Amino acid sequence: MTGSTPGQVVRIGNASGFYGDRPAAFRELLEAGDVDIVTGDYLAELTMLILARDKARDPSLGYARTFAAQFEDCVGLAAQRGVRLVVNAGGLNPGGLAGRLRELSERLGLPVRVAHVEGDDLTSRAGELGLGEPLAANAYLGAFGIAECLRAGADVVVTGRVTDASLVVGSAAAWFGWSYGDLDAIAGAMAAGHVIECGTQATGGNYAFFTTIADLRHPGFPVAEVSADGSSVITKPAGTGGAVTVGTVTAQLLYEVGGARYAGPDAVLRLDSVRLTQDGADRVRISGVRGEPPPDTLKVGIAALGGYRNEVTFVLTGLDIEAKAELVRQQLSAAVPVGTTWTLARTDHPDAETTETASALLHCVARGKDAGAVGRRFSDSAVHLALGSYPGFHLTAPPGAASPYGVFRSAPVPAYLVPHVAVLPDGSRIEVSHSPLAVPAARALASVPEPQFPDSERARGDSRRVPLGQVAGARSGDKGGDANLGVWVEDDRAWPWLAHFLTVERVRALLPETAGLDLERHVLPNLRAVNVLVRGLLGEGVAYNARFDPQAKALGEQLRSRFADIPESLL
Repeated sequence: MTGSTPGQVVRIGNASGFYGDRPAAFRELLEAGDVDIVTGDYLAELTMLILARDKARDPSLGYARTFAAQFEDCVGLAAQRGVRLVVNAGGLNPGGLAGRLRELSERLGLPVRVAHVEGDDLTSRAGELGLGEPLAANAYLGAFGIAECLRAGADVVVTGRVTDASLVVGSAAAWFGWSYGDLDAIAGAMAAGHVIECGTQATGGNYAFFTTIADLRHPGFPVAEVSADGSSVITKPAGTGGAVTVGTVTAQLLYEVGGARYAGPDAVLRLDSVRLTQDGADRVRISGVRGEPPPDTLKVGIAALGGYRNEVTFVLTGLDIEAKAELVRQQLSAAVPVGTTWTLARTDHPDAETTETASALLHCVARGKDAGAVGRRFSDSAVHLALGSYPGFHLTAPPGAASPYGVFRSAPVPAYLVPHVAVLPDGSRIEVSHSPLAVPAARALASVPEPQFPDSERARGDSRRVPLGQVAGARSGDKGGDANLGVWVEDDRAWPWLAHFLTVERVRALLPETAGLDLERHVLPNLRAVNVLVRGLLGEGVAYNARFDPQAKALGEQLRSRFADIPESLL
């Protein structure tokens, strides 16, 4: 793959943010995006569990099958326009998907060169690496296997588990000829990759201030114009819906991150160095990004069978809601297994005009290793109460059997124990080295001291008790059993106030669910943001379903809805 002259950019669009995203996005970007490379991200933590179960049933599967259909639909257009495709849709079987794509291209009569990256799958070695006996164990590989495939002339590169940002980093590294020593450039591309990896979340999707966007009915997918120094402009195809603003990019930068050091296999991105500026309509420039050496370990995502779960939801209507809930708990106390959780959702309204708006929901979730104990034995016990419990007794669904659930965790593994192999279009294999600049993980991932920020200005006049969301945006998400809560303000005057206001103690007060959990606060002044990690909020990961919002996607909006005393001068 040839490089470019100084000042040129590579235009990288992303057409998938998860397994199940808008299937027409690849064609939309190819037709309207004026792009050089289109990436696709399919591998959320939950997806790895889904693919592991697919592969257990049929060893030829284990990849995102939807991409094969997308490829068949648009590979001719991509070939006609000279656009390369780079996707992690290979999941647990990148070689299998690459073979499937070759079959499709031959059937279509197109000479498409397909390569893939492998080595991330550590499942067969999980025991020797101290990872237990999981359904799947996959290391998060870096970008240079992708770069090797593109440099060898691949039109399509399929990977398994790489970091989400590596799709963009590998594409840019091949385009500009970067090496491991180009830490700032790699980190800059990591920032761009992190922004566009979730598709339309960068163009107004899931945006706290969505009412400010003129047309969000069909947001366009994002494009990163990456320059040789790693700086970039985030944009979208002209005429598409949504918007690209400093706010939408800030929100996505804060999504599923931790502290100021955002680690990847090839560099550590210093999030506190990122600067965002509006560069025209639907154009946001990312600049000033600093990179540091990566850790000498790789993160390994471990998907395992956690046990079995079942649930029953009781509908409680009208008066005495709390007493009705307590009666059910007492009546089922001998029938539910240890570890059963109860949640009462007070969706009822006083003096309601419909039965639905007069009702609350009592959720009972049972989990255990014994499918029988949490199966019909459990749900039938709830039904047996039908004529002898609270007035108005009914359930939202009939009794059901237990279903297996997965758990997700991560662990570090020394990078030198993980192979990284680029399988080129001609079938030859290249061993890709890990970064020779890597440093001990404790050093690479060390916390950054909280920076100094101005004292909060005294409000001119009184404060007013209003929802926090009147001045602050938020974006939240999941990382295994933890949740992250990124909160930012778009007004420079409000930043000192937010930095002083949103302490760990304040988060606990506003979100009582976090009581008893470990919270970490990280301050990012360039983004006017505070990021809070809530350890253990999600139990053992999204598939564990520890709470009503199992991926913490709505946690930020819950925080924004809480009332706080906010200076009048900021409203």
